[in-house]
Amino acid sequence: MTEAKLQTEQAQLDRLFHSLADPHRRAMVTRLVQGPASMTELAASLGLALPSTLKHLQVLENGGMVASSKQGRVRTFAIDRDGLAAMQAWLAEHQRQLNAGFDRLEALMRATPEEKKP
Repeated sequence: MTEAKLQTEQAQLDRLFHSLADPHRRAMVTRLVQGPASMTELAASLGLALPSTLKHLQVLENGGMVASSKQGRVRTFAIDRDGLAAMQAWLAEHQRQLNAGFDRLEALMRATPEEKKP
């Protein structure tokens, strides 16, 4: 992987995890997992003002967690599966590395004879 591509992926992950750093945004993601919703619906479900809701949704959209579409005067937000896929790939790689470390430890412990107590 080229250095530029790695930096691009790292920047995407930074935006993605930043977008989930706020409890209101995590609540929005939890709601949107159930299905698309308008900004008004999201604001009402969280007890937020529309301007605050819009700012949170923009952060989620910039982070790649949600995508929006507009029909008439209503903007609808939905989970962006690509954002979830990027997060899952990152987590899976770290899980794989962690498991490999445990596998090496297990192999070392099996290869090392136990001490006999007198």
